[in-house]
Amino acid sequence: MAGKLKLLVCCGNGAGTSMMIKLNVEKVIKKMGIDVQSIYHCAISEGKSLASQYDVVLCSKNFVPMFKQAEEKGTKIVGLKNVMSAKEIEEGLIAAGVN
Repeated sequence: MAGKLKLLVCCGNGAGTSMMIKLNVEKVIKKMGIDVQSIYHCAISEGKSLASQYDVVLCSKNFVPMFKQAEEKGTKIVGLKNVMSAKEIEEGLIAAGVN
């Protein structure tokens, strides 16, 4: 993926968990040297409607099917088993072609 990326982080209600994932994502992208335009965190309900405007969506694995429409439009979906794992976030981003 080229250019500045727009990342979306979603959780069940858009409060604590997505903010904690966002903080971990910020650490990972800094470590990887990835150029990011923005990282937005929100509830899954809001994320579903916004997802196609982003390059990558990070969420819990159980929410991945909710982003099928965005994925069909080219958005990469990174499903996380352990949303707090920086290693898993990094591996997910690399698998999505972000590096």
